[in-house]
Formats: sequence, C-alpha cells, structure tokens
Amino acid sequence: MLCRYLLITSNKFLLNIQNCKHISIYHKMAANLNPCISLPINLGENDFQDLVQKVKDWTIMHGGGMRSKTQFSYDSLTVVPFTLFPSVFPRSEFQKAVAIQPALNELTHRVSNDHEFLYSCLEKTIEVDEFTCNLFKVYETVRNEGFTQRLSLGILRSDFMQEKEASDDRIKQVEMNTIASGFGWLGIISGDIHRFVFQQLGMLDKLNMLPENKALQGLTTGIIKAWELFDEKDSVILVIIENQPMNICDQRFHQFEIARQKPEVKVIVKTLTQMSNEAKLSDSKDLLVQGKKVAVVYYRAGYSPNHYFGEAEWSARLMIERSTAIKCPNIQYHLAGTKKVQQALATPGTLERFVKDPQKVVEIRKVFTGLYSLDLDENGDKAVKMALDAPDRFVLKPQREGGGNNLYGEDIRKKLMSCMKNKERSAWILMDKINPPVQQNYLIRPNQDYEKNSALCEVVSEMGIFGIILCDGDEILINKQVGHMMRTKLTSCNEGGVHAGDGVLDSPFLIDD
Repeated sequence: MLCRYLLITSNKFLLNIQNCKHISIYHKMAANLNPCISLPINLGENDFQDLVQKVKDWTIMHGGGMRSKTQFSYDSLTVVPFTLFPSVFPRSEFQKAVAIQPALNELTHRVSNDHEFLYSCLEKTIEVDEFTCNLFKVYETVRNEGFTQRLSLGILRSDFMQEKEASDDRIKQVEMNTIASGFGWLGIISGDIHRFVFQQLGMLDKLNMLPENKALQGLTTGIIKAWELFDEKDSVILVIIENQPMNICDQRFHQFEIARQKPEVKVIVKTLTQMSNEAKLSDSKDLLVQGKKVAVVYYRAGYSPNHYFGEAEWSARLMIERSTAIKCPNIQYHLAGTKKVQQALATPGTLERFVKDPQKVVEIRKVFTGLYSLDLDENGDKAVKMALDAPDRFVLKPQREGGGNNLYGEDIRKKLMSCMKNKERSAWILMDKINPPVQQNYLIRPNQDYEKNSALCEVVSEMGIFGIILCDGDEILINKQVGHMMRTKLTSCNEGGVHAGDGVLDSPFLIDD
C-alpha cells in the first residue's frame, strides 16, 4: 500500500501512514510540513540510477531537449533539466490562477491600446533605458503613421508563486509575459515526464493528481485562427527566432503542431538579422518573405537587447510593425508587458481605468503583490528607503525579459546607492519578494551523476498560466486560458529561467488543502 499524504496546517493535523512503504519528501510551509511525493522505500541505489537514466532517455526521445550553451551545435541536443517528481500545488490556488487568466488577457489588451497610459508609465524610463526607448520609438513611429492592422494576437503567460505566509489567496503574480511566452510544449512534456515516473514506480493511483495540459494545441490554435482571419490562402506564418536558438524543441513543436492542425499553411523561420537582408514591404505595406505575403508574425525573439546587434535588427523590427501582418505580439502588447506598466497597474485606482466589472477588479488585485515606483519623487524616495532598510524583503527589477536580470539582497542596496539621486533609478521597479513554500526534490540535469540519498535539494516553484486573446480593434474575438507550465529552482538560486540555466522543468501535483 502506498503512503498516504501527510498534511499539517495551522489549524488541523491529519496523518495516515499505515503500512507506509515510501520515504516522504517533505514540503515546508512556515513551521509546518505539507505533503510531497515520495520514492518507494525499497528502491535501491542501482534501481534509482537506472530510473534516472531511463527517464532522461525517455525525455529526450519524446521532445524534451535543448541545445547546449557551452557546446552549441545545430545537430545535437541535450536533455532539458527537470524535476524527478512533480511539485505539490494546492488545487484551489491552481484553479484560481486558471480562472483569472482571461481577465488578465483582457487587461493586457486594454492597456496596450491606451497610448496616454503607456506614455505616462514609460516616459521617465525611456529617458534612461536605451532598449525600452528604442521599443517606444518603434511604437511612436507606427502610431504616427497609422496602424496598418486592426487584428491583434496575444499569446500571454502570467507567472505566479505561492506566498507561504498568506492564509488564503496565496497565489501572487510575478509578471505577465507578452512576448515569446515560452514552454507551451515543454510545459506539456513536464507532466508527461512525471506520468512516466509514476508508471515506472507503480504509483498509478497518483496519475489523476496531474492536471491535463494542452497548452501547445491552444497556443497554436490562436496563431492558426489569426492566419484564417487574414484571409489569404497563399499567405504564410513567420516565426522570428534568435540567431543562435537553444530552446529548439519548444519552438519547433509549435511549428509542427501548426502543420498537424493546418497542413496547407507554410511556416517560415527567420532571425531579425535575416529579415533585414531578405524581407521587404510592398507598396501596400504587405510583408514579403521568400516571395510570400506574411499573414502572422510570431516572435520568439526580440525581447532582449542582445537580439539587436545594430541598426539592421531595429530596422527589421520597424518594418514588421509597419506591415499588414498580424503581429504576435504587436509593439503595443510588448510595451504593455514591461515591468513599469505592471507596477503602475498595481497603483490603487488604476485597474478601474481598464476593468469595468468591480468583481473582476477585486479578483485581479488579489493576485498582485507590492510593486513600487522608483521615480525621482516622494513615492520613489519612500520606496528607496524601504529597500535600503530591508533589502531582503524585495526584488529590484529592470525592464527586461528572459531571466538573469533581477537584483536581490545586498545587490539591491549597492544598486540604489549608486543611483540614489540619478534618473537611472526610474528604469527599475521594486517588488515585494514572494516567499513560496519550500519542498524537496531531485533536480535532474544533463551530464551529472546522482545518488538517491544525497541528491535531494530544497526547491521552490513558479507556475505559469497560458492565455490567448485575439481581437479586432476593441472587439474581443477569442479570450481564454489554454494551459500551464511550471519551473522549479534551488532555494539558494534567485533566478528561475530554464533557458538561462537556473530553473528546471516541473509540473503541478494538485492536492486539496
């Protein structure tokens, strides 16, 4: 008989370990213990080693791979890092995250179309942050010329962490991703990895605790629907990728799923550099690549300064934005996903500008954590003082995506001291640090050996919920939640990006708490 779960909360203690044959992996919550998955107690070291290697092989043979950063090759893959077990997540909080996503999709759309609000949020940032300034120049150019395409497509991902100190409404939004919202495929494979692990260990009664995930199908359906609305059967879908793409499985599986759902659609893949050399606008502002008119542009790059090597890449971005193609995202959506906009939306009274339903306002506000402007004014000075007095309580965030950019602890103090009276501090925001519950798990990475008893690590997790929103001007045509992903990292690690090398793939194991 498999071990029942150990559940301890502040007001109840339930325990049933009769005939327990598993070693518990505990989940720490304040001074309490919450349930985690466990290995069979009779699983020997050799069996454990065999299990890890078997799961690695299964993962890479089923599309769980990445290209190596240190030994990059177009012809080889290494296994994507993953947790051996799924991480415990309260079912009620997972359902809240799923339910709130359409409201967050609509909020993002409304924000993206409010020029006055975008400018008020970013006017000080663009004075000191060159990358955001360049994005805003593209936006202002196409806005002044007149937007050529009414249709807009958002593939969004809202990232959440649990706040362990909260008695209810524990999920708190880390950020909203509006460009290159990745892991539609890798989010699916993560759950499949854990289903395979459970099957190998005979833990079949646990399979129903892993929620269904059809993120890839949902995301690509949005792209296909946009192509259909463009209404030219010979037009193509264009995917913009990095010059050295490493997250190849996640990107390619989107293309393969488009081919499966709509075999007649041609997908072309280009970098911004290639676009500057090979693409052109027609007199009617159609975007032409390889002699084909582009219906939809899906960005998997363009969110980081290192994707723009010079004027050529910026000119390519402007050319795309000027075109009649449906952009995913368009430049307005890209700007709506900046940290400064996120911080402004958390300001009391701001949500009501975009959300007319009072109940939705309440629900959205519940998932916000503390976000503070660092502008050179009284409120900014108060936020700086808070951060200097207790830097461990906060995260300092620049206007960047992709991981590896945030500052923590003493680095916050050093950064703020260096720009105390300087406009540079307006390029950053301050956010309350979310303290998620700690679990134990095995983090399986390529080219590493593991021992059953020594490889357990203390980890924390972040959940991402995917949404798509397709609009014709102000009219919303499609707005829904379509799947999820989860990343996990060591408690000692501040950043969590899998692509950046810090986090690993994970999936939620839903429990009733």
